[in-house]
Amino acid sequence: MPGATLKTEAIVLRSIRYGEADRILHLYSAKRGRIGAIAKGARKPRSRFGGRLEPFFRLDMLLHEGRGELLTVTGASTVDGYPRLRSSGPALSAGARACDAVLRLLDSAEPNPPAYNLLCRYLALLDDPAAERAAALETALSFRLKLALAAGFSPELSSCVCCGEADHLVGFSGAAGGVVCASCEAGAFPLSEEAHGFMVAAIAAPLAGAPAAGEGALRQAERAIGETLEHHAHVQLRAAA
Repeated sequence: MPGATLKTEAIVLRSIRYGEADRILHLYSAKRGRIGAIAKGARKPRSRFGGRLEPFFRLDMLLHEGRGELLTVTGASTVDGYPRLRSSGPALSAGARACDAVLRLLDSAEPNPPAYNLLCRYLALLDDPAAERAAALETALSFRLKLALAAGFSPELSSCVCCGEADHLVGFSGAAGGVVCASCEAGAFPLSEEAHGFMVAAIAAPLAGAPAAGEGALRQAERAIGETLEHHAHVQLRAAA
C-alpha cells in the first residue's frame, strides 16, 4: 500500500552503489520475503546508517512504501553483524554463496519463515569460531537442500521418481526431480549409495550436524541439487565451493 510503513527484520543479500551517495539493497525479510529498497544518502560520510547496509547484516528495518518498485529505507538497527564471519575468507565466501542462492531462488514477496530462519542459522554458524565445519562443502550442500525444501523444490529421495520402486536406486534425474531405479535410469546420471545417503541424512539433520561424505559423493549431491533447481525452479546456482 503506497504511503505505508513496513517494519520487519531482514538480511542484506546484496548492496549496490547507486548514484552519488545512495545504495540499492536486495533484502530477504521475515515479513515480506524478497524486497528491493533504496537507502538514500547511505554512502555519505556521516550517514545515519553507518556501515550496516552491507551483505550479511541482520537488521531491524523501517521501510517506506511509495509508488515505485523500491521501498525506501528510513531506519535500520543491527540485530547481528556477524563480525567473525567477515574476518574469515572461507566463511565469507560461503556466506556470499548462500545469500546469492536465496536471491536467485526466492523471488516472491510472500514471507517464508523456514527459509529466513535457515539463512539466519547458517550465517550464525559461519560466525561461530567453534563450528569448524561451518564453511565446509557438506554444510553448504546441507543448506542448499534445506533451502530447496523451504522453496518447495526438494528432490524426491525415498523412491524412484518414475515408478515408485524403493530399492535399487542407482541414478538421479534432474528433469524428473529425484532418484531413479535401475529400470528407469535412462537419461539419469549415476548416484552412488554414499551420495544418496548424504542427501537423505542432510535434510533430516540440523544444519550444524551436516553428515560427512567423500568428495565424489558430495559433487554428485551438488549436481543433483543443481539440476533439480535448474529444471523445476529455472534457477542456476553458483558452485557450492
